Amino acid sequence: MLKGKMLRQTLDKFLKNSEVSKEARVQVCLPNGDLYDITGMHLMENKLLGYRETHRLVITIDTEKWTMGKVLKKL
Repeated sequence: MLKGKMLRQTLDKFLKNSEVSKEARVQVCLPNGDLYDITGMHLMENKLLGYRETHRLVITIDTEKWTMGKVLKKL
């Protein structure tokens, strides 16, 4: 499970001094290998009383608008 703080730290490392990262397309890879484009991110409040996690960040996705070429390598 990824928390907001770790998400921020990871994004900061990617974006700090890299123009390539700043302009890169952002996608989500599902366990079956399908890729989806991220369309938004929302902060949601949980309505359950006594639950230890009172809020959540929800990322909304949609099917790829255009298919990208095959990945060459992981950097």
